[in-house]
Amino acid sequence: MERPKTTPKDFFLWAGAMIMLYGSAIAFITLLFNYINYAFPDALNYYWSDPYQGSMSFQIATITVMFPVFLLLMRVIRREIARDPSRGEIWIRRWALYLTLFIAGLTIVGDLITLLYYFLSGQDITVRFLLKVLVVLLVAGGLFMHFLADLWGYWTKYPNKARSIGWGVGALILATIIAGFFIIGTPWEARQSRIDGRKVSDLQQIQSQVVHFYQQKQRLPATLDELNDPLSYFMVPVDPETGQPYEYRATGSLAFELCAEFNKENQSRVINGRAFPARPIENVPAPLGGQVDNWSHSAGRHCYNRTIDPELYPPFQKPAPDIVR
Repeated sequence: MERPKTTPKDFFLWAGAMIMLYGSAIAFITLLFNYINYAFPDALNYYWSDPYQGSMSFQIATITVMFPVFLLLMRVIRREIARDPSRGEIWIRRWALYLTLFIAGLTIVGDLITLLYYFLSGQDITVRFLLKVLVVLLVAGGLFMHFLADLWGYWTKYPNKARSIGWGVGALILATIIAGFFIIGTPWEARQSRIDGRKVSDLQQIQSQVVHFYQQKQRLPATLDELNDPLSYFMVPVDPETGQPYEYRATGSLAFELCAEFNKENQSRVINGRAFPARPIENVPAPLGGQVDNWSHSAGRHCYNRTIDPELYPPFQKPAPDIVR
């Protein structure tokens, strides 16, 4: 008996479904990894990652879009097979099922090898590591069993069970996405956090310029306006929400404070008696010491008090004037 031919519709339905499936699975695993990292921070990492600055939002968006599209495409495919059973014998379907089984099987084997290797080598198997191994094993194992049953025709014989499985997986993914909002907050809260991050970045730039001003002129600026320098293309930033200047005040010959209004708290996180300070803004140097300054803040008006160490930041030597003979 001649096998049915694969139409362009069949090809793109199955190709689209597999792309949506793999994208959803990767995003789901990565999202759960981020949840585990947040709940069980690495003791070797001095800073804990702020979820607002991470990739959780992208993973949630990926799952929210890709997984429903996958379910929709599979529903169309199953209707086509129910209408014409020969559609279940096309080569693109067999390739998609066997490819998924192959990838899922390799993932399970690699996951178990990793677990066994860590155990036999005597390395510390933490809760964080075991949970990640379990996540990969459950997701890959679930995909393997589901598509193996599909290859055997189980879901065609029992369509009600297939729908129940779909609803159950959908409920699990929905619960996972909802859990993300308890960690990263609502989109409005995420925007407020990004605005606060911009304010911290502005204050870091101002701090750097204050130190540079001191090294140049052996005094602190009286106002922030003195820092404006068109020749070096630096203009003092202003609050992105209000458009008003940031607060600055010299509190001594070497001390000053910078203040701003923040929307949310961004304090150090204490876990098992150890403080994990919030990660500072990247690519902005902290100029007041050999280590990164603490830029944690509370909600509302918050001030940072800084003192310049003249031994670490000595004034620049001015060139001697030429003697005219």
